[in-house]
Amino acid sequence: MTSQRFFSTLTAFTTIFLGALLYFFGKLYRARMKIARLRKLGLPMPPWNPIFGHLAFCYKLTSSLPKDAHPNYLPDMTRRELPDLGPVYYLDTWPFGPQMLIVSSTRGLHQITQEHSLPKYPALKYFLRPIAEGLDLVTMEGDLWKTWRGIFNPGFSANYITNLTSGIVEKTEEFCEILEDLSRSHQIFHMKHLTDNLTMDIIGRIVMKADLNCQRHSNPLVDSLRMQVKWLTFGADVNPFTRYNPVRPLVFWYNSRRMNSYVTRKIDTRFAELQSEGHNHSDGNKSIIDLVLTAKMSENAGNELQQIDTQFKNFTMNQIKLFLFSGHDTTSSTVCYIFYILATNAAVLARVRAEHTSVFGSDPFGAASIITSSPSLFNKIPYTVAVIKEVLRMYPAVSGTKAGEPNFSVTDDANRRFPTDGFLVWDNPQAIHRDPAYWPRPDDLLPEQWLVAAGNPLHPIKGAWRPFSHGPRNCIGQELAMIEMKIIMVMTARRFDIQLAYEELDRAKGTKNIKTIYGERGYQIQRAQPSDDLPCRVAQIAS
Repeated sequence: MTSQRFFSTLTAFTTIFLGALLYFFGKLYRARMKIARLRKLGLPMPPWNPIFGHLAFCYKLTSSLPKDAHPNYLPDMTRRELPDLGPVYYLDTWPFGPQMLIVSSTRGLHQITQEHSLPKYPALKYFLRPIAEGLDLVTMEGDLWKTWRGIFNPGFSANYITNLTSGIVEKTEEFCEILEDLSRSHQIFHMKHLTDNLTMDIIGRIVMKADLNCQRHSNPLVDSLRMQVKWLTFGADVNPFTRYNPVRPLVFWYNSRRMNSYVTRKIDTRFAELQSEGHNHSDGNKSIIDLVLTAKMSENAGNELQQIDTQFKNFTMNQIKLFLFSGHDTTSSTVCYIFYILATNAAVLARVRAEHTSVFGSDPFGAASIITSSPSLFNKIPYTVAVIKEVLRMYPAVSGTKAGEPNFSVTDDANRRFPTDGFLVWDNPQAIHRDPAYWPRPDDLLPEQWLVAAGNPLHPIKGAWRPFSHGPRNCIGQELAMIEMKIIMVMTARRFDIQLAYEELDRAKGTKNIKTIYGERGYQIQRAQPSDDLPCRVAQIAS
C-alpha cells in the first residue's frame, strides 16, 4: 500500500513537472518564432540565436559592467557595439526579461509619446501598486488619468511652484547646516542619503504643507515609504524565493496601513483648516493638497462641503504617496550628479560661482533671502540652468516602459514599420542622450551647448533631450524639480567644496578590480544615483 502511494505521488509530480516543461518550451517556441518572423522581414536586431534569442549578446555586453550597474546602460552599449544597427530595433531576452522594441530616435519617440501615447507596461503597474494601489498618475489610463492630471496640473505649474519658493529655501538651509556640521567633522558621508532626506522634506512641504523633518529625525511616513520601496519588485525576479517571498505581502500591508493613516489624517486636517480659514487663505501660501481641496470645495458653490467623499480622498491619498516617492527620489539622484559634476570640473564650478555672485551678490549667505524675495532672478542664471540640463542629459534618472498595441507600428527614418503588439516598448533617454547622431560630443560635459544660437553645430536637436519625456504623459513635477535644483545650487556652490571620496572608500574596502562605465567611477546604479551613493567629504569655504 505504501509503495502504491509512493508511485502515485511520483506519477503526479512527474506529470506536473512534464506539464510545466511542455508549457515552458511552448512559450519559448512561440517567443522565438515571433522574433524569427520579424527577422525574416529584415527588421534590425543584434545577432540572434533561435534558442537563446539575444541572451548571449546581452550577457556579452553586461558582463563587462559592474554588477550594480543600472539596466539603462544596455541600449546605449548596444549602439556602441553595433553602430550600424540603427536607433530602433528588437531585443529578445525571454524568459529572463520581456521581448522589447528599443526606440531611441526623435521620430520614433515622437510617435509613441505624442502622436499616439502608448499605455504603460503592466510590470510598472505591478511595481507601483504597493505605493499607490493602482490609483496613480503614472499608470492610470484614459479619462480617469485625464481627470486627475487636470486636478493636479495647476499645482505643479511654474508660476504656482514659484510661490512656494520660501519652503524650498528653508529646507535647503537646513541641508546647508548639515553640510557645515560634516565639514567640521571631516568624515566621509554618502551624499545620496542627505539629498534623499532633503528632497523628501521639500516634497512633503510642497505637496502636503507637512514638516516631515526627516533631515534631522525619523518620520513614520518616510520610514514606511522607504521600507516599502526596498521590497518593490517588477514580478520578474529569476530567483523564485525572491519572486514569491511570503513575507512581502505582510510588509506591504503593514507599511500601507501606516502610510495611509498618516496621509489621510493630513488630508482631513488640511480640509478642516481650509474650512475654518474660508476666503482668508492666501493662494501664495497654499500647498498642492490645499489647491486640490480648495478646488473640490468650490464645486459646491453656495453649499458648504461638510466632508470629502471617500473616493476623492482615496485617490488624493494615493497621488500624494506617489509624489512623495517619485518626486523625491529622481530629484535626489540628479542633485547628486550635480555635485559630482561640480566636484570633477573646476572650470564649470568657477563659472557657476561667478554667475551666482553677479546675480545674487557677493555674500553667499545672503542668497537665501534674495531668492525668497525675488525668485524671478532665476531667469538670470542661464549657465546654471545649462549645467542642470547637461547633468540631466548625461545622467537621466528615469526611462519609460510602454506596452505595444495591436495594429500599431513604429516607423523609423528608413520608413520601416516595427510592429509593437506584445512587446515592451522602451523609451530610454540614456540611449538618445549619448548618441553622436544627435550630440556632437555625447560623452563630454558641455553646458555651453545650451547657450549657443540655432544653427551652431552644438545647438541641441529638437526632441533629443528627454529627461522628463514629452507629450501629454510627460513628468508633472518637472518644474518643481528644476526650481529645487536651481535653489540647491545657488545656496551651496559658493559655500562648500564637495570632494569625492571614491579612492578612500575603495582603499578602505580593499577593492582591487575597480570598475567604471565610460571611464566614470560614479556610474549609475539602482535608482539612477551615483555608485556607492556618492561618497564625499565637504569643506566649508564661506563662513
